Amino acid sequence: MLITVAGLGVLNSVVLDTRERIHDLGVCKAIGMTPRQIMSLVLASMAVIGVPAGYALHHVVMPLMGRAVGTSLPSPVLDVYEPVQLLLGLGGVVIAVLGALLPACWAARARTATALRTE
Repeated sequence: MLITVAGLGVLNSVVLDTRERIHDLGVCKAIGMTPRQIMSLVLASMAVIGVPAGYALHHVVMPLMGRAVGTSLPSPVLDVYEPVQLLLGLGGVVIAVLGALLPACWAARARTATALRTE
């Protein structure tokens, strides 16, 4: 259930981001990028943004949650990411890519002329 909610959150963010960047994607298509390259561009941008944002949000949200219930969280609760455990961040990349797949397909199928006319 949590993975589904996370995927839908990513989907919402990517749809908004893709709609804002449709003109830029149209320019990329006009200079010769293939639909597969457009999809790769959208998916890579979400994966690269998603993991560092999640890591940073953890360090912001966890102390706020502790203060909200009137306690300070101990260091082992806040410092949960060790180098070996960062491999689990690949799960975040997978969620980001799956959530971005639908908007990436939409951007890849968008007609170049239509994309260039949008502002």
